[in-house]
Amino acid sequence: MKKIKAISFDGDGTLWDFKTVMRQSLHHVLVELEKLDGEAAARLDVDKMIDIRNKVALELKGKVTNLEVIRREAFRRTLIDIGKANDDLAELLNAIYLKHRFEDTKPYDDVLPVLRELGTKYSLGLLSNGNSYPERTGLSGIFKFVVFSQDYGIEKPDPGIFQIALNKAQCASQELIHVGDSLVNDIGGAKSVGVKCVWLNRKEITNSTYISPDFEIKSLKELPDILHSYS
Repeated sequence: MKKIKAISFDGDGTLWDFKTVMRQSLHHVLVELEKLDGEAAARLDVDKMIDIRNKVALELKGKVTNLEVIRREAFRRTLIDIGKANDDLAELLNAIYLKHRFEDTKPYDDVLPVLRELGTKYSLGLLSNGNSYPERTGLSGIFKFVVFSQDYGIEKPDPGIFQIALNKAQCASQELIHVGDSLVNDIGGAKSVGVKCVWLNRKEITNSTYISPDFEIKSLKELPDILHSYS
């Protein structure tokens, strides 16, 4: 058994609560839209905006990888959908969304203490399908390597993006352990390249998939004990 040299972490849902921040940011958009065009705001709610964004992302899959571009297009389509087409307004709504999306993103309480502890022994990395770069989330200076799917045009669970992480970490697959909240994207992807994986199951959901993580934890506080077995 090789000694672990590096640890890669997923971002959204693992290090911070993306879904809550995303919904709150869309709420801020609706509040601003109400001031500018009450009729338009009355035709929308957060869930409808999420549905339109997901449809746009599906249409652009394989064509556009930058998530901010996808989000801007989603606002443009949203206004078209409610009969209020206005590209300038779409740009404004996108700017409001992004402001809150990044400024309001904060790490879970267990993140910074554990990362600071592990950072003294291991090379830490961020491996994400999202676009929350470390400097936007209060984690600047923590990671030695960073891999975002939008920068390479491939997403987890594609083995290729895990290989990129291995190259950046400068280690063999047996020397990296990956931590994430998604059984398919994080655990399935890591296992496809022979990387040990830890499923961070904060909400203690039942694993109804065929994918078996090497380890399962409820908090990052449990991670150091797992790593002791590889030291």
